Amino acid sequence: MEPLEAAAAFAALSVETRLSLLRLLMEAGPTGLPAGDLSTSLALPASTTSFHLAALERAGLTQATRQGRQIIHAPRIAGIRQLLAFLTETCCAGRPELCGDIARLLPPLPDEDRGMTPAFNVLFLCRHNSARSIMAEAILNRIGAQRFHAWSAGSEPIADPNPEVLAKLRAFGHDTTGLRSKSWHEFTGPSAPKMDFVITLCDALDGPGCPDFGDLVVTGAWPLPDPAKFTGSALERASLLNELYAGLERRLGIFVSLPFASLDRMALKRRLDDIGGRELVPAGGR
Repeated sequence: MEPLEAAAAFAALSVETRLSLLRLLMEAGPTGLPAGDLSTSLALPASTTSFHLAALERAGLTQATRQGRQIIHAPRIAGIRQLLAFLTETCCAGRPELCGDIARLLPPLPDEDRGMTPAFNVLFLCRHNSARSIMAEAILNRIGAQRFHAWSAGSEPIADPNPEVLAKLRAFGHDTTGLRSKSWHEFTGPSAPKMDFVITLCDALDGPGCPDFGDLVVTGAWPLPDPAKFTGSALERASLLNELYAGLERRLGIFVSLPFASLDRMALKRRLDDIGGRELVPAGGR
């Protein structure tokens, strides 16, 4: 940690309310708490709580992620550890044993708080695995080069991908020979590739509960319109597919450019949600 970062962290903690918020979040642990629960615990107005939580997040001591309609706040354990290490790294002129060498007494950093480095396995999910997820798989495998390996699956896969989607992908230069609709259960079990990211592309996944893809997988939700419901002439449907493709390509371009090594998993979760909330197509379209 740099001195300027440490100073910002200490400045954020110089307010008693923020100390209380951080202590509540540390008690809750990595699962965090909704902002409303924090407001209730400290008898604070929601606006005041949000103001102080924003200051803690800017200082790198907490992190927020959206879960449904709620914003969940959690301690950023890695940032707090870095602050403790900064305090003790020069302890007692090279004799850290005099002050307990706090940094070395801390347990190893949990995997979920470590940065991530490629190559990454990414699974895109939607109900039928016939259009949106197929398109995302093809785009990421092209723009992600060797840093990303993309797959797609569905909760209720149909026999074959949407022909219009496959035609659109071929028109944009994608090789579609290996694309097929498949169940998400192909990606469970000991022989399945271990996923780093699982991104859903529809509002809700029907069928049985979502399989367990592992404790450390980073999840995101990017709800997108279903091409199977596009209506109008062939030209109108093609225009809508162009917009969908452009929106996915834009989001995935942002995704592959994230500073993965410097972000822990909760921060990456927040970034995924932010990307999912962006407009599909920039001004002017594709």
